[in-house]
Amino acid sequence: MNLDKMIVGEDLSKYKDNIKKIFFYRICGTGMGACACLAKEAGYEISGADMTYSPPMSTYLESLEIPLFSLNDLTHVQLQEFDLIVVGNSVPRNSEYAKFVEESGVPFTSFPSFLGEFILKDKEVIGLAGTHGKTTSTYFIAQMLESLGEDTGYFIGGIINDRPPSRYGKSKYFVIESDEYDSAYFQKISKFRLYELNHMILTSLEFDHADIFNNIESIKDEFRAILPEFTGEILANDDYPAILELIQEYRSNTWTLYGEKSDIGPTDIQVQNGKSSFIVELEDENVSFETNIVGVHNILNISSCIILLNKLGFSSEDLKIAVKELGMVKRRQEERGKYKGALVVDDFAHHPKAITLTLDAIKAKYPGKRVITVFEPISATARSSHFQNEFMISLQKSDQVILAQNPLQTTVQSSSNLDCDLIVEELKKNDVPAYNAKNLEDLVSKIDSSVNDTSLLLILSNRTCLGLWESDFVTELS
Repeated sequence: MNLDKMIVGEDLSKYKDNIKKIFFYRICGTGMGACACLAKEAGYEISGADMTYSPPMSTYLESLEIPLFSLNDLTHVQLQEFDLIVVGNSVPRNSEYAKFVEESGVPFTSFPSFLGEFILKDKEVIGLAGTHGKTTSTYFIAQMLESLGEDTGYFIGGIINDRPPSRYGKSKYFVIESDEYDSAYFQKISKFRLYELNHMILTSLEFDHADIFNNIESIKDEFRAILPEFTGEILANDDYPAILELIQEYRSNTWTLYGEKSDIGPTDIQVQNGKSSFIVELEDENVSFETNIVGVHNILNISSCIILLNKLGFSSEDLKIAVKELGMVKRRQEERGKYKGALVVDDFAHHPKAITLTLDAIKAKYPGKRVITVFEPISATARSSHFQNEFMISLQKSDQVILAQNPLQTTVQSSSNLDCDLIVEELKKNDVPAYNAKNLEDLVSKIDSSVNDTSLLLILSNRTCLGLWESDFVTELS
């Protein structure tokens, strides 16, 4: 690697006044795209390039009139028109793309470094961290702050209906999805370490991202890097042993525990007519809340936002109003229409725990529906054998399962590929009808033979599900 032109940390901050034109290298990812939108709002001249452009992020970038280029057609002459290159973490180390940036002669950095130094330094930053629920929780608390009268800034790694995925805002508060994934090929630390966090909600902590972490301890190390100097409020879900272990190590931090085991709540979670009611203890009083959101994990996440905002000075009465009507990020329990009479719900879940939580929420929200789960194990960890048994257990909550087996091999070292046929075999032994589709034609055929107007088709994938979302299936949704 040639990192002579890499700029991070204080060096990047010192260089800030010289930067007007910024190029985003791999701009169409959810994080990079949201960062580019935020940079444009902050007044910088933005362009970008990627290998392919897919909706909804591509559509949003085009709506902002951000010039977009093909990565393979890009020249050094074009890059040299810019003051800074922001490099996406999808650029591999020692690849031709990394070498192309390094040899351009243009200073470059990661998007978490850019956000931390250029956007977040002057804000009171609330970070939403953890294995599950970061995206939706960030959107929840952003909406709540807006209801409370704050023109809040936010950064969300997902697409939201009728609003941008990021916003600078005029409020002192800025809420940000605080991902534990690494920042760039040249900056192998978790993104949240660069975000200048003042307060943090830690929703969960389990092993994931086996392509970059060896074990749960290596993920905990990323939190250990910021906890000794962390002076703000930390809300933590006590349902996770790894979180309790961190609390024991860093007792001097200001921890507030919430969760199903905690006295503070949420407690008495009830679902009726598609709405939830629950109780949270605020300032030694039990306060009742109602919301349009369903699912225990969602109520846990909403409760953490309530507790933190109350600690920051917002009243319980105002918070009761703020949670009544909340929106969801796209691809999080998103109703997409009906297919051959069956309701189709799209969700991003790709970790066993997330699948369990999503299925619980779906069954609570749509009682009486026969849930047919289509699951594409497509992330590097999901494609590995690491969660072989856990996937089988979590999928058992379905009434029927169709695996969409992508041919990509896992990139997790010292791990074999996920055995989808074995999962099907084990599910059948437990009286759950199951099938393994290995191409789009086979997948659609199995869906067609399975659904009817009593079914709910739950599609779990963080990509296209063997191309299903790019096929005629979408045009046939009513």
